[in-house]
Amino acid sequence: MSAALQAAAAEEPESGFVIDVLVEDETWLRSVSGIESLVGRAAETALVRAKATAPAELCVMLADDETLRDLNARFRGKDSPTNVLSFPDDPDPIPAEAEEGPRHLGDVALALGTVLREAGEQGKTAADHTAHLVVHGVLHVLGYDHLTDSDAAVMEREEIAILASLGISDPYASVSAQPL
Repeated sequence: MSAALQAAAAEEPESGFVIDVLVEDETWLRSVSGIESLVGRAAETALVRAKATAPAELCVMLADDETLRDLNARFRGKDSPTNVLSFPDDPDPIPAEAEEGPRHLGDVALALGTVLREAGEQGKTAADHTAHLVVHGVLHVLGYDHLTDSDAAVMEREEIAILASLGISDPYASVSAQPL
């Protein structure tokens, strides 16, 4: 294989998913070691394990509480920051037939202050809590939800399995805080 082909192959993930990590608040880089790699690995693992169809792309924005407060107010009518928001682009993220070329699945946004506060309150590392929220957000992009108890149970089981494959323990085992 030529050097040019090797370089091109290195840029394209083996799974066929492209995860764009947009760091809007650079404090993330100082607060969670290896954040961009962590986010990419968590998002890609969630996409693969949830059987999303490649090629596809997803954007994860790492922002501050004020940005998430603004998004939460504009899109959910809740004027307060939140830990994670998801914005699916495709009403059928796992189509029966693969489309030609990568399609944008949607966007996920995380708020640093809220993530760090919750991690501390729940006795978790910032990295593990961030990975959990990325997985949670990606599952929402793929159509999972927790509006009913049965839907919440399905989504929780999927999150626990994905996080276990990343070496992260069950985030619900010792959580007495509010649901995501």
